[in-house]
Amino acid sequence: MENQQKHSGYTKKTAIAYALSQGGGFMLIQATVASYFSNFMTDTVMIPAAAASIIMFIATLWDAINDPIMGGICDRTKTKHGSYRPYLLWVPIVLTVVSFFLFLNPSGLTTTQKVLYIGVFYILYGMGVTALTMPQMALMPAVTKNDKERNHAVTLGMISVAIAFTIASTFTTSFVGFFGSYAPLMIIYGVLAILANLMLFKNTRERYIISTDGRSVWEDLKVFGRHKKLIIMLIIWMMSSVGYGAMFSTSVYYMMYYIMRPDLIGVYMGVLSIGALISMMVLMPFFIKVFKTPTKAFIFTQAVTLVCYVLLFFVGNKNMTVLFVVSGVATAFSAMEQALINFFVNDTIDYIQLKENVSMNGMVSAIKGFSYKCGSTLVSSGVLAVLAASGYIANAIGQEPESAMIAINSLRFALPAATCVILIVCLIFNPVEPHRAEINKMKESMKAIDE
Repeated sequence: MENQQKHSGYTKKTAIAYALSQGGGFMLIQATVASYFSNFMTDTVMIPAAAASIIMFIATLWDAINDPIMGGICDRTKTKHGSYRPYLLWVPIVLTVVSFFLFLNPSGLTTTQKVLYIGVFYILYGMGVTALTMPQMALMPAVTKNDKERNHAVTLGMISVAIAFTIASTFTTSFVGFFGSYAPLMIIYGVLAILANLMLFKNTRERYIISTDGRSVWEDLKVFGRHKKLIIMLIIWMMSSVGYGAMFSTSVYYMMYYIMRPDLIGVYMGVLSIGALISMMVLMPFFIKVFKTPTKAFIFTQAVTLVCYVLLFFVGNKNMTVLFVVSGVATAFSAMEQALINFFVNDTIDYIQLKENVSMNGMVSAIKGFSYKCGSTLVSSGVLAVLAASGYIANAIGQEPESAMIAINSLRFALPAATCVILIVCLIFNPVEPHRAEINKMKESMKAIDE
């Protein structure tokens, strides 16, 4: 291992820094937005659900569109520090400032002004996340071609993500009660993100980059498009986003209005977060070891999750113990999808390199980001649109119409159950799996040349 580290540049400090940059303050910000921002808009800022839905749709759609742009820019960035590492120095600072203003909730604004204010800063927030996520994702395949090292980095990163998500989703209501608002939390989380990415910058070196040779971003997209079977990867990334996003973003509404226990929101979110933590730290490494490949582990865990969601759709409101226990089990099996899809990013990068002999780390990461954020668009705007269409009334606990109650239950359990079915079908036809031996041979050749 010591000899591998010498040649690949992958060290313990690299692994720790990568994990903290993926999770840490960066994920604390994202988890707070994912779990509480929709409710913040409708119940704190008092933006109508229909208007909030439009904000989320426009912002997340643009966020998805600019991913390939950012990926192409990263691949074509040429500095003495590399193509991806320079973004780790300044983007976290910008993201911290934008996140602070996103949750500032200035007083004295009309409804129209509130919509414009939130809309502008939510768009900027999405661009900041993109500008940091793309180089982070593209960096590790440029640092090492060793599968064990890359998988180790991804696993540690997702454990860090799970811990951060647990903290943010479980304790945010308490933190907000202590500080009086979300805004101070964004500053604290932002400082942590800045420090983690600075550490990653100092402890990595880009080694495996093939020149873009003057190719345009459009040409990179055409290279990817030539491999039509890879559309399955796009669907996998998008459906993972839909399932995971719906699991957390609908839970606040479910507990508040369907179960009518707003006092248990923090506890329920804690159960989900602990389930996600167990998923990343315990179950995912175990299932990969048992099933040998991420694809087989993914299929099994989605099947278990599907059974749990179908059960909860029908009996979730009948017994609180069943609701909490089965929700925790479902999350423990489903949350690891957020790590498993990153294995497929590395696989796709290697597949393109095998077939085209070009390095498209940033572009493939961006295409994954585009697909993932298309899923986020469906969740963020779709949830609010469905609530608005169902007759949902903000802050009307116990007074919601039956149509809104049906919509909330369906969004919480039926929607992610449907994503499980789609994911299982796509995973069965994973297009990279048949080329595994060729890819491994190519990577061994690249390592031999570098050494």
